[in-house]
Amino acid sequence: MAKTGLPILEFVARNYQNFNSRALRDALFAYWDHVEAGGKMYWTLAGAMSSAQLGITLAPAIRAGLIHGLSVTGANLEESLFRLVANSGYKDFPDYRYLTKQDDTRILDQRMRRVTDTSIPEDEAFRAVEKILVPMWKQASANGERRFWHEYFYELVQKIGKKHYQGNPDDCWLLAAAKANLPMVVPGHEDSTFGNIFASHVKFGECSASIVKSGIEYMTQLYDDYKVLSKGKGVGFFQIGGGIAGDFPICVVPSIKYDLEQRVKPWAYFCQISDSTTSYGSYSGATPNEKITWDKLTEKTPMFVVESDATIVAPLVLTALLECKASPKAAGACIARLRAAQKKTRAR
Repeated sequence: MAKTGLPILEFVARNYQNFNSRALRDALFAYWDHVEAGGKMYWTLAGAMSSAQLGITLAPAIRAGLIHGLSVTGANLEESLFRLVANSGYKDFPDYRYLTKQDDTRILDQRMRRVTDTSIPEDEAFRAVEKILVPMWKQASANGERRFWHEYFYELVQKIGKKHYQGNPDDCWLLAAAKANLPMVVPGHEDSTFGNIFASHVKFGECSASIVKSGIEYMTQLYDDYKVLSKGKGVGFFQIGGGIAGDFPICVVPSIKYDLEQRVKPWAYFCQISDSTTSYGSYSGATPNEKITWDKLTEKTPMFVVESDATIVAPLVLTALLECKASPKAAGACIARLRAAQKKTRAR
């Protein structure tokens, strides 16, 4: 398989035949069909994917033009930066399931902030970035400037010198997104460490709350971004996890249609990777069909749900897509062979 230059794609095509693996395979192939035809793809990141180092595959995918917009939590935004400037200070806890309350208290005393099996160093990450970001906020307050939350981080990640790097800059998705100036929303950014830090400086009277544009302004900007991204073949929606990172941007389609009373294309593709099971009232666990009733998707939208761990599935999908991007003709032939075999099987 290595001779083809498509080892991951070939592996998926050969081995992922049923159940969740089939859903992953079909979602991958449909993703490639969409972007190869000129379509765009919008990603949403919930959970702690940056601490889980998704940037190792997400950053090159952004550079390769496989991702065209992002909705991320404030935590994912800042934690991508932390991996760049404080990676050497992280500590891992592979036996985290067996930690006691006393163990976690010791971790607290070491000024580490645990995220499942790894931990963010307080001083090397939060406090080091604070020394750069807070003066930016104060300057914006003095100048009466207003920006979106991510725009401060876009500037910061590009202005810090390489001498401050502890992680590989090629693995920092925030840096890749900033250089590409990708459209982004960070809904609920107040619910993050730096959202709390910002609030404290507003409380002290050192910064004006107005220097950060609101979530409502994020939606009004998304109206414009969506119209650009959805031109031509349209824009797909690739969701990791649930929560506000996914809930916020997917609503842009019905809002343009019903609230702005303007013509709008529906999302051209939908895939969610989540371990949230379908249940009554669980939006994160809702099946894609439910979104048809909210006019976010249509019955013709390619829809996929992969009920699995995104830390395992997303890097696999991204790596296969990078192979497709590097060898599009070979990828097309591989996918066509599988589809021909499937058609023959169904004909029996």
